[in-house]
Amino acid sequence: MKKELSLLLLVILLFGTSCSVVQKNTALKDDGIIDIVFVQVNDVYEIAPLAGGKEGGIARVASLKKEEKAKNENTFLVMGGDFVSPSIYNSLKYEGKSIRGKQMVEALNAAEMDFVVFGNHEFDIKESELQSRIDESRFTWVSSNTFHKTGDAVQPFFKNSTTAFPETYILNVSDADGTQAKIGIIGLTLPFNKASYVHYTDPMSTAKNLYNQLKDSVDVVVALTHLDLEDDIKLAQQIPTLGLIMGGHEHDMQFEKVGDVYITKAHANAKSAYVNTMRLNKNTGELKVSPKLRYINEDIPLDPHTNTVVEKWEGIANANYSSLGFDATDIVIEKSEPLEGREIIIRSEPSNLTELVVNAVQVAAPLADVVLVNAGAIRVDDILYAPVSQYDILRAMPFGGEIREVDMKGSLLKEILGVGESNKGSGGYLLRNSTIKKIDNKWGVGEDHIENGKVYRVAMLGFLLTGMETNLDFLKDNHPDIIKVYPIETSIDHPQSDIRLALVQYLKSLQN
Repeated sequence: MKKELSLLLLVILLFGTSCSVVQKNTALKDDGIIDIVFVQVNDVYEIAPLAGGKEGGIARVASLKKEEKAKNENTFLVMGGDFVSPSIYNSLKYEGKSIRGKQMVEALNAAEMDFVVFGNHEFDIKESELQSRIDESRFTWVSSNTFHKTGDAVQPFFKNSTTAFPETYILNVSDADGTQAKIGIIGLTLPFNKASYVHYTDPMSTAKNLYNQLKDSVDVVVALTHLDLEDDIKLAQQIPTLGLIMGGHEHDMQFEKVGDVYITKAHANAKSAYVNTMRLNKNTGELKVSPKLRYINEDIPLDPHTNTVVEKWEGIANANYSSLGFDATDIVIEKSEPLEGREIIIRSEPSNLTELVVNAVQVAAPLADVVLVNAGAIRVDDILYAPVSQYDILRAMPFGGEIREVDMKGSLLKEILGVGESNKGSGGYLLRNSTIKKIDNKWGVGEDHIENGKVYRVAMLGFLLTGMETNLDFLKDNHPDIIKVYPIETSIDHPQSDIRLALVQYLKSLQN
């Protein structure tokens, strides 16, 4: 009886073990289906939340990635360009050196950024400064059509002199049941900023060539781009079998579908992110892409590790602001319509933001007949929404600069106005006070034509008197037609000492 009972127990044990093995093997059977998630942000100039802490913030982006990665290990954080510059930090110093995007790279490292592409603004800073940011980064730069120009030579950008930026990248992924896939990535940048150390190839022809090189060795190819939306659409039309285009540059959220290709662009400054889920069926070759827009707001917690980095840099920045006489948290506009600061607009025509800037200069220099502000002084390349703080003014005009007054002959003034008008589309486009206008196709002040021999008092940013603005190399304070140069105001509380202070004081006067 005991033998029969022991035999029965052995059979039950063996049967149970066998069932367990079968169940385990069944659970791990490769189904040929794999999900890949790309959390996408683009055009991010601010590491800290905006709108009183309610929107954006790299620490929230880090939390979003962690949230998605907890659900799917194959989750990757990507940046569609424009993150090193422009930024208020670019005009600040830390330990005796210009910061120039160091704060952003450190924050993105903490957030575990995976892949980035150059934006046109990355090349606003000096070659050596960009190289330092590259060397500090712990993420992968994919650069298909953007190369490092050194003298007559053109080569890839390098990280730490050893690792060349790839023109394409193959991402190998696998899931719990053993499904494996290869994702090809290309990175494209619009050839907008013609910095002397950068060489571009044509984005479209480059994309087609690289796609053809990749397509037979990967399961799907995606594009990480910083192009005009029109070019992203063109890219989707020319390569209709692309898996996905994750872009940047527009600042406003964009969502298009061209054939089977989705084009996604999130709101600037990480006010939103696209969570793009790609389901690849290797058995059928079918690809299903599911883009979802996630608003980055108070519903998403701040990642503690990343937030520690952000707070460190906020402390550094606030110390800089205080030394310049600014209170970053002070609200200067409680309510207003959105203020237009995008370069595509303000470098060709006045906007409500540029009118405030010009008016502030006029108030700071009340005796001036003419006010001139180079559009390149406004670098926010974004729309400002109320409430507007002193910090918003600082990030809108990160380089500041004193307001200078000179007396000049009308002949020189007409030449300057003509060049400023012809500089449309560049930072040398000149914004001017409303009394300057064309009368019978000739420049006038008020209702009168400008007279060659008459002397006019002109207020402008000091930078314009250096001869370094586009096509205005002749404009220097020693020009023979400049009759008088007024002394520079250096007092920290005088509006002419810094155009940003002039704007802050002007805006606060409007509240009273």
